Amino acid sequence: MRALVVYCHPIEGSFSSVLRDATVSGLRRAGHSVDIIDLAADSFDPVMREDEWLSYMAKNPVPPPDVAKYVELVQHAEIMVLVYPTWWSSVPAQLKGWADRVFRPGVAFTLNKRNRVRPALKNLRRIITVTTFGSPWMYVKAMNDNGSRIFIRSLRLSCVHRVRTLRLSYYRMDRSTPESRAAFLSRVEKKMAQL
Repeated sequence: MRALVVYCHPIEGSFSSVLRDATVSGLRRAGHSVDIIDLAADSFDPVMREDEWLSYMAKNPVPPPDVAKYVELVQHAEIMVLVYPTWWSSVPAQLKGWADRVFRPGVAFTLNKRNRVRPALKNLRRIITVTTFGSPWMYVKAMNDNGSRIFIRSLRLSCVHRVRTLRLSYYRMDRSTPESRAAFLSRVEKKMAQL
């Protein structure tokens, strides 16, 4: 299958970048072809400008040039894995802006004659989030995992076929140990290799 790993963290060498590498390694071990998007390395601009918003609202399916390559990767992906840290109970701004700009009309959804949303992602079969939290599990449960919900719930509704989802979350990052991080990395790579 064709896998797309969307990675968002400003610092190469962070634990998130190591999670990205474990994700890619596991997917390749399973025999999947893997495309990688590194939003920070791409200097992706998350801001939707006025002209883009007007095009979006006019349901223009033609994305702006700086978004077109991402749209193509998303439309061909059968597995999408999003790797990011959770900040302020959500995804980093760059990843949220990427979702806003890429999952546009004609890509993630269409509108029928009654203006009702219909799914448009035809190839996607799996959506997976791999994320870290500074907080413990109970705190995250109380606050809701808004980041994963964007992708696990909302994006899933944009898929034509039944899509399987998986959340791989590492809690208490601020109090982690080398052993606990290594165990989570192993878990992530193993899960990817089983897809």
